[in-house]
Amino acid sequence: MARGANTTNRALILQAAPALDRFKYEVATELGIDTSKIQGGYWGELPARDCGAVGGHMVRRMIAAAEQALIEQVTTGVRAGFNQALQSNQARVPNPATGLGAATPTAGASY
Repeated sequence: MARGANTTNRALILQAAPALDRFKYEVATELGIDTSKIQGGYWGELPARDCGAVGGHMVRRMIAAAEQALIEQVTTGVRAGFNQALQSNQARVPNPATGLGAATPTAGASY
C-alpha cells in the first residue's frame, strides 16, 4: 500500500496497538529480517515475503498463547472441582480409628 494510504486494518483495542507494534518488530528480528529498511513504521521497502512471514509468525504465536491460556483456564477449573470434591469426600470418609466419618457426630450419638 502506498505511503499515506488509509487502511482499515486497525487494532480492536487501541491500547494494544503499541504492544502489537513491538511484537511485530520482535518477530521480524527473530526471523532475521533487516528492520533498518523500515522508516517511520512504513514496511513497503521490504519484500512481501518477509512481511508475510512476520504476520504469519505473529498469528502462530498469538494462537499458541490463546491455546495455552485456554488450557490453563480449563486446568484451573478442573483442579478447583477436584479439590472441592476431595474436600467433600473427606467429610464422608470413615475414620479407621473410630469407624466414624470426619463430620460432626449427630445428636444422640453415644460413644
